[in-house]
Amino acid sequence: MQDNTFWWRGGVIYQIYPRSFMDSNGDGIGDLPGITAKLDYVAELGVDGIWLSPFFTSPMKDFGYDISDYRDVDPMFGSLDDFKALLARAHELGLKVIIDQVISHTSDQHAWFQESRQDRDNAKADWFVWADPKPDGTPPNNWLSVFGGPAWTFDPRRRQYYLHNFLSSQPDVNFHSSEARQAQLDGMRFWLKLGVDGFRLDTVNFYYHDAELRNNPAVPSGESKTLGAPDANPYTWQRHQYDISRPENLSFLQQLRALMDEFPGATTVGEIGDDKPLERMAEYTAGGDKLHMAYTFDLLNTPHSAAYIREVIERFQRLAGDAWPCWALSNHDVMRSRTRWGEREDPYAYPLVTLAMLLSLRGSVCLYQGEELGLPEAEVPYERIQDPYGKVLWPDFKGRDGCRTPMPWNDAAQAGFSSVEPWLPVDPRHRELAVARQHDDPASLLNGVRRLLNFRRAHPALFDGALELIDVGNELLGFTRAHDDERLLCVFNLSGETRITTLPLAVDGALDGHGFSSTRNGDSLTLPPYQAAYFRLA
Repeated sequence: MQDNTFWWRGGVIYQIYPRSFMDSNGDGIGDLPGITAKLDYVAELGVDGIWLSPFFTSPMKDFGYDISDYRDVDPMFGSLDDFKALLARAHELGLKVIIDQVISHTSDQHAWFQESRQDRDNAKADWFVWADPKPDGTPPNNWLSVFGGPAWTFDPRRRQYYLHNFLSSQPDVNFHSSEARQAQLDGMRFWLKLGVDGFRLDTVNFYYHDAELRNNPAVPSGESKTLGAPDANPYTWQRHQYDISRPENLSFLQQLRALMDEFPGATTVGEIGDDKPLERMAEYTAGGDKLHMAYTFDLLNTPHSAAYIREVIERFQRLAGDAWPCWALSNHDVMRSRTRWGEREDPYAYPLVTLAMLLSLRGSVCLYQGEELGLPEAEVPYERIQDPYGKVLWPDFKGRDGCRTPMPWNDAAQAGFSSVEPWLPVDPRHRELAVARQHDDPASLLNGVRRLLNFRRAHPALFDGALELIDVGNELLGFTRAHDDERLLCVFNLSGETRITTLPLAVDGALDGHGFSSTRNGDSLTLPPYQAAYFRLA
């Protein structure tokens, strides 16, 4: 039996985007009571916990990632009592609850920033990153916002610029201020005392900036841009040496881990967007004194061949040491994987085999709402675009709304999500893939995912075993997983072509219960399109 303190190690966490999960009060926006009403469905999937994207008080310029009160619920989502009810019901169902913490920046409506911007002498004057203009009045350096344009906005009251890595309405907290750091830790303690089981840490490598405000260098010609931003964004043209991923961050992560250790079983998973993401993941999770887990954009971008995934695993294995990853194929910030990776593939079989691969990797897993239904990226017309990121970079980049549309519960006009027109439109293709249509169909993708989650749970090697890549040819992905006496061989065909390979290891017999088919003749393995095979090693 797995120690409950380490439930997260190999756990599967279902990500819920509250605005789009379930609307309980008919205003077109999802809410906490709506989530609570659907927790039975989540528990039936066989996941270990949920991650809730932000539901805190916010002016919603960036849809909750601009927080004006860290310790309360925005009225559009309900109340603090609604959250307590959600937490209690989740725990009754055996689900852990992780909540987003966006501590690198606040809303410009937060009381801290409202005080900080008044003058240079107030009690919170250094809680945000302020800097004098250059003599010609221009910003202090060349740093850019992820959302486009300079990362600096001038405030006439202080006659200084303030830093914002995202929207100008999202000023960066100054983590060089010990008081600001402690205030963020105190806010996290508030939620831990309420009983949450951990935090997903937004932009966890963005906390500190270079105190000397040195300019970032340009990405040298011919070198790859590895940040998880679209190429149309000039942000990717810089090597982010001074504005993010500063060495001081490590000591803060140790402070944070000390807080988490006061609450046994509580965990952290950090989001890392960096020029060297896997290196940063290893750095931030190694040693057992910083983050418990982290995830990068390596499987959240466009490359998806067996060779590419093998290269990502190889690089992680080389760098990781004792680091623990959390893998995902989709989330609220990227195009859904069925479209991003599988647009030209079989719409049922391809998503299932990629999830089988994901659920067989060494590490924990985040499963984004609707991924179990095989939802494609939704088409959102320009006039309905809500995402500020999409408005700035349209049409080269259409923003993140296409992965944030309402969860389809049935095939009615508003997909069972709401009784009124929702905040983002329901894609008609999503209604055809609704939970109600798939729930009782043994051949549905939803039930295929349920089988995979049960299969993973039945094999300790899949959620907490060592991983070693094996050579099964360039067109297939293969690796072993080993935990105590259980040693497994896993092979995946992510293509639409039948593949034949020679097994390089002796096997005892094929495992069943996962729903895939293959043919073995001696040491020859034939995998039809989009199939996987699992064997016990001899």
